[in-house]
Amino acid sequence: MNQSFYGMLLFIFLAAPPVANFMESLMVIHMHMQMPMLVISGMLMARFLQKRFPHLFEKWNSNGVPGITLFVLIMVYWMLPRSMDETLTSPIIEGFKFISLPFLAGISLRDSWKKLNPFGKNSIIISFTILFIGLGWLYIWSPVQLCNNYLVIEQVTLGWAFLLTAIGMIIYLGYNFFIDPSAYE
Repeated sequence: MNQSFYGMLLFIFLAAPPVANFMESLMVIHMHMQMPMLVISGMLMARFLQKRFPHLFEKWNSNGVPGITLFVLIMVYWMLPRSMDETLTSPIIEGFKFISLPFLAGISLRDSWKKLNPFGKNSIIISFTILFIGLGWLYIWSPVQLCNNYLVIEQVTLGWAFLLTAIGMIIYLGYNFFIDPSAYE
């Protein structure tokens, strides 16, 4: 219950207008801080729903694939420049962001991740690594401004953040491939 309470507090904090306006004012903070924190708030709140409706999660997401598919679709949508731009100009799209990231993506990620086998988990990480490299390349070397509400320098900064995150994922995958965690337990 404490996890769910802290997740709800984090969600309320992130949805507060001064915090939301500040985090959306810089492109890199919007993409790499606010959106992941919204997913984390949903992951924290998921435990309450899993205990309350265990049969729903078991019936809907028994092997983890439907939930992780929903998570991937929502995350890919929010990484598009157009969707980030729409968040700043349309209150309806911003409301969808505050609903879809915690309540659809976060909850489905928490429910699905433990159900996936190691191959499935590594496949998701590899897919996001490739996506982050592609988005980094797009945001850095695009000859035009992709988001009307952000400066080109912010777009380039976001691209480098995507590339650095992809490098971190590559390091994790290498560590996961070469190191056996059971040898250290």
